[in-house]
Amino acid sequence: VGCVPKKVMWFAANTATQINSAQGFGFDVEMKNFSWKKLKQGRDNYIKGITNWYDGYLEDLGIDYLHGFGKLVDKNTVSVNGETYTADHIVLSPGGEPAVPHIEGAQYGITSDGFFELEDLPKKVAVIGGGYIGVELAGVLNALGSEVEIFGRANTLLGGFDSMIQTALDKDYTAHGITIHHNTQIDKVTKDKTIVTNQGEFSGFDQIIWAVGRNPMTQHLGLESAGVECDQRGFIPTDKFQVTNVDNIFALGDATGRAPLTPVAIAAGRRLSDRLYNGMTDRHLDYNNIATVVFSHPPIGTIGLTENEANEKFDKIKIYKSEFTPMADALLDHKTTTALKLVCEGDNEKIIGCHIMGHGADEMLQGFAVAIKMGATKKQFDDTVAIHPSSAEELVTLR
Repeated sequence: VGCVPKKVMWFAANTATQINSAQGFGFDVEMKNFSWKKLKQGRDNYIKGITNWYDGYLEDLGIDYLHGFGKLVDKNTVSVNGETYTADHIVLSPGGEPAVPHIEGAQYGITSDGFFELEDLPKKVAVIGGGYIGVELAGVLNALGSEVEIFGRANTLLGGFDSMIQTALDKDYTAHGITIHHNTQIDKVTKDKTIVTNQGEFSGFDQIIWAVGRNPMTQHLGLESAGVECDQRGFIPTDKFQVTNVDNIFALGDATGRAPLTPVAIAAGRRLSDRLYNGMTDRHLDYNNIATVVFSHPPIGTIGLTENEANEKFDKIKIYKSEFTPMADALLDHKTTTALKLVCEGDNEKIIGCHIMGHGADEMLQGFAVAIKMGATKKQFDDTVAIHPSSAEELVTLR
C-alpha cells in the first residue's frame, strides 16, 4: 500500500486513457483484454522488489532492522518482540492508517488498503470521501472501466485546495462519467452495499471504498510510559526541530499531523540526522511552500497559498490565471481541462502560490517549486523565455 503502488495504478489508468484516445490520432485500436490480475501481480512484485532492496541496503549500512511493533518503556527504552533496547535518542515515525467511520454497516466497505488487495476490477464502486485518496482512486477506477460514484461531505472535491482547481476537477470528472454527490452525509450501509444518506439511498455497488481520512498510528506506542504528549486526535506535537515534549524523543511524518507526505518525512529525518550527528545545530525543515501533487486524471500540482488564503493574509494580492484545452486533447472527442493560477503578493508581485491542473502537472510543478521556494517574482517568470508549444509556457506568459 502507499504512494508507489498507487502511482503504478495511475500509470495503468493513464495507459487506458491513451488507448481510448488513440482513435483521435488516426489509430484503429480499442481497449480489450485488460487483466486486473496481471496488473496486480506485476505491481505487487515490483513493491516486493523495492522492499527487498531496502532490506539489503539497511544491512549493507550496518543498520539492524527489527520486524515487530515497538513500544516505549521509558524515555530511553523501547520494547520489541519481548526484547528491550536503550538509546540516547528515540525517533517516532509510525505513520498513519485509513480511517473508518463509526456508522452502522461500515464493515461492508473497504479502505484504501483494501483497494490494493482487490483481486478483480469492480464493476460499480462508491468512493466515500472527496479528498486526495478518494479523488485518486476514483480516477484510476473510472479510467480502467469501473462505474464510479463519489460521495463527499463538502460542496466541492479537494477541500482546502484553490477554488479554481476544485471547479475544474469537478467539471472534468463529471464530463468523464464520474457521478459526484456533494453535501452528502452517510448514515449507514446495508449488507447488500446499499448506502443510506441524507439525500436518499444508493445501491448496486460491488465495492464501497472508505476514503475519509487517515489517523495516526500512535495508540499502541506506549507514549504515556515515556511521558510523550499527543493531541485529542492522537497526533504528536513537535517544535521546529521535531522534538516532542520529551527532549530526547523526536517525531516525524504523518504522526505529527503536518504535511502527511512521504518526502516530507524523509526531508525532516535527514535534517534531524544532520542536527544530531553532523554538527548542523539549526538544521530543520521549513514546512512553508511544500509542493504536492494529486494523481487525479488529469493530475493536479500545487504549492503555496490559495487565492482565498492569500486574501486573508495579505492586503495586496494579484491573480494571474488561464484555462484552456491542452494541445494533447485538441483532436479528441473527450477533452480535459488545463487550468493554471499564480497568486502574487506586494508591489514586486512575489509568487506565493502556484496551482496547476492538466496533463504533465505532476512533473511540471517540481521546477516551478524550486523557483517559488527561492522567492521568485512574476517579473522573473515573465523574463523567462517560454518552451513552445507546451502547457508549462502558460506560467511564464500569463498576463
